[in-house]
Order: sequence, then C-alpha cells, then structure tokens
Amino acid sequence: MPSAEMTPASMPESEAEPARTAPVETVCPTREDEVAAAGSELIGGPLGRLALPRASWWTPVRVVALVAIGMFALGLVQKVPCYDSAWFFGASSQYTHACYSDIPHLYQGRGFADHLVPYFDRLPGDMDYLEYPVLTGVFMEVASWLTPHSGGIQRQEQWYWFVNAGMLMVCAAVIAVCVARTHRRRPWDGLLVALAPAFALTATINWDLFAVALTAAAMLMWSRGRALAFGILLGLATAAKLYPVLLLGPLLPLCWRAGKWREFFQAAAGAAGAWVLVNLPVMLTHDPTGFHIREGWAKFYTFSKERGVDFGSFWLIWAQNSSNPPTTAFVNTAASVLVVLCFLGIAALTFTAPRRPRFAQLAFLIVAAFILTNKVYSPQYVLWLVPLAVLARPKWRDFLIWQAGEIAYFLGIWMYLAYTTSGDANKGLPTHGYQWAIVLHLAGTLYLCAVVVRDILMPERDVVRRSGEDDPSGGVLDGAADAFVLGAAAHPARHAAQFEGPAVDWGRSELLTHEDRSL
Repeated sequence: MPSAEMTPASMPESEAEPARTAPVETVCPTREDEVAAAGSELIGGPLGRLALPRASWWTPVRVVALVAIGMFALGLVQKVPCYDSAWFFGASSQYTHACYSDIPHLYQGRGFADHLVPYFDRLPGDMDYLEYPVLTGVFMEVASWLTPHSGGIQRQEQWYWFVNAGMLMVCAAVIAVCVARTHRRRPWDGLLVALAPAFALTATINWDLFAVALTAAAMLMWSRGRALAFGILLGLATAAKLYPVLLLGPLLPLCWRAGKWREFFQAAAGAAGAWVLVNLPVMLTHDPTGFHIREGWAKFYTFSKERGVDFGSFWLIWAQNSSNPPTTAFVNTAASVLVVLCFLGIAALTFTAPRRPRFAQLAFLIVAAFILTNKVYSPQYVLWLVPLAVLARPKWRDFLIWQAGEIAYFLGIWMYLAYTTSGDANKGLPTHGYQWAIVLHLAGTLYLCAVVVRDILMPERDVVRRSGEDDPSGGVLDGAADAFVLGAAAHPARHAAQFEGPAVDWGRSELLTHEDRSL
C-alpha cells in the first residue's frame, strides 16, 4: 500500500498515468451507506449490483435540485398557521405553531413599508438603522421593490414574506446543486442537504440562505481550482453575513502545508476586494470636514458588539443559573479568545495530521467552533453548517444524529418563547426544559465535530477518502504533495494509508460511468 504521503501528484509518471485514463465511477450512497440503503426502501430499495440504468434526464444534480425545492415547499406549508393570523394576532400563537419568521415583522419595523433606504434613512423607534450587513440589506430592499405596496399593512407583510420566500427558494436550490457538484464522484451527497429537516424548517426564518448560497458557490469554485472566483464569492458572502470569512482561517494552514501560497493570496485578495467594493459606497459619508464612517453602515457591527447574551448559547445557561451572570464585555472577549484557540487547534491539527485534512472538514470545524462559542444561536444558524457538514462527513447516520439535536432545539426555542409570552405556566417549555434543548443542540454539534476530527486523525475512516479520493473539494490542494509538516506527519511511513477504494486521479474526475445516474 502507498504511504499517506504518496499521491498521484508525487508518484512517478509511470505509476500515476493509468489512473488518468481510468473512468471514475460515481459513488452510490445506497451501496456504501446502510442508512441510505434502508431509506431507499421507500422508493423500491437500493439499486442492484448488475443494474444498467439507461441515460435519462434525471441526472443526480437535477434530482437533488428538485428534491431541495420540494422540501423547501414543505417548509412553506409548515408556516401555514402564520399566514393569516399567527404573525399578526397574538404573540404566542406563532411560537406554539413553530412558524415564526423575522421577515414579515421587519417589513414595517425596518422601514421598508415606508420606502426608507437602508443605512441612509434613520428608522423610527429603538432600532435607529438596519442591523444587517450590506448585501443582506440589498436583498431585503430588492424584495421590498417586488412587493405590492397596496392594501393594508398586513397584506403587504404577507406579500413581502412570499416574495422573500421565492428568492430564498432559489438560494436553496443553488446550495443543493453546488454541494452536489463540489465532490464530483459524490453528487448524491447533495440529497443530505435537500432532505435535511432543519434546513426546511428554518429556511424562511431570516435571510441567512443568501449568504449560505454564496458560500456554497465559493466552495464549488475552490474545488475547481478557481482561487480568485472563490475569494470574490466568499467576499460577497461575508458582505451578506459575517461567518463566511472564517473559511479563510483554515485555508491558510492548508495552503501552507501544501505550499500553495499564490492561490491563498489570490483567494484572500479576491475576498477583500469584493467585500470592499460592496461596502465602500455605503460605508463612507462625506461632509466639509472629510470622509467618515456612516453610522447606518456601522450599525451591524455595533449591534453585534453591544448585544447581550441571548438565545441558544451555553452563555445563556450560565447566566440563567448564576447569581453573578457574565457581562456582555466579558462574553465578547471570552468568545473571541475561544474562537482564536479553536483556530490554533485547527492549525495544529492541519500540520500534524497523518494526511492533510480536507478543506471541507476544516471549514466545518471553524464555523462550528464559532457557533458553539458565540453568545447567541438563532435557530436559522444551522443553515450555515448544513452544506459544510455534508461535504465534511457525508455519512447519513451521523448527519441525522446531528439533525435530531437541531430539530429538538428548533422546537425548544419556540416552546420556550410560548411559555415566556403567554403568561400561562402550563403552556410551552419552562426555562430548565429550554436549557436541555440547548444542551441537545450543543451535544449534536460537538458529536459531529468529534467524528470529523476522528476522520482527520484516522483518514481511513473518512468515507470520502475511502472511495479512493484525496480532497475533491480542495481544488489545488487535491493530490498536492506536502511542503511543510510537523510532528508525526513528517514520518509518513508510520501512517500507511489503508484504503481499499479504487485508484483514481485525484486531480481529474470528469469521466463518469453510467452509475452517475443511479442512486
């Protein structure tokens, strides 16, 4: 067996060449995953070993896209109790039906009903400016332009939600397609995104799907070796939500280990340039004394800093069970320190792992670390992790275990809000029950993180690499030789790879057999 260090990039040409001409078969989850095989009984069972399906319009990517749209539509149906009543009459009914959404409430609350311009016009009430990043504000504004401004305010809010839902449905389809195409030999992994229950339940709570779609498109570009396009899309995603910039963190040690500095700096420059290009027109204002930071633009950052401990975080459990709860300043500092420590741990893992970790694995870990240590966890934040989790650990059992914890949290937060708003001690979930829901969310995410770390330390357990690949989402990192390692990783003979998958060219996998159309 070749050592963990031997890749097609480092093998002699005579050894690497046969893999370049061999067709690359698409991985069928019903043949390698027992949970997927059991679930396929609903549609007739796993594909037979000798089956030879003919070419069909129903390619994996198209099936994944249609399933994603179908699940999104089911999520819309789940919101039916809120359409005509729960969003507008009574505070607790939108929680007892678990159909709450920020979108209709912010239509009037953030000035869109009054045609106010985000970041430029001051809002009435306590929230003086829109508290969202610029590109999300543009998304919200475009939806308001498409909303009929006729009839009563309730009718307008309904239309505003429907318009946003239509735009977010496109984002959901884009996410599923990008994930299906990122790992070329594993397009059916996109079904995990499309069928994720937490994905459907939280898709229209807020506008996070827009940033998630841009991030998924960025991951696809990186997997194709397009570092600059990856950076530009990541910069746009960061202009819509802050978390995507975290992906540059693990990319640094990965490119360092592989000696791919040019590609890293291309990505970083593209991200910085795209973010500045979007933000600069809104960021600066000019008066006779010179240029100044616009207060409306800075609202997102000041709001994030001043916001106290809130729903979903372990900080809230601490605050609710302590006579001396942590202050906002302490939590801001402590959470930042914890994220930095997690990044350093990920960097150390990158340099010392017996085989260079896959980019998707580290991307999932850094975003999960941010979520776990943050002072707030809104239920839609699960959307950030779903595509990264699928690329990092496309194992149905582990994914569903994690999703079960997220569904428990989704129900828990709404039942807790019903308890706090109804005034009825027998209605909803009391504080200690909600804390258990938080624990389930934290435990599920930590479990998935632990499995991913195990795959990094024991690459033979990685289901992606078990199929014979190196890093299909890694782009220029896929199959690249190591340039810098530390510790035991510097002695590849001690970590011989133990894969039984087919030999493939890790940098080239355009050739697909008939199995790319079979589940």
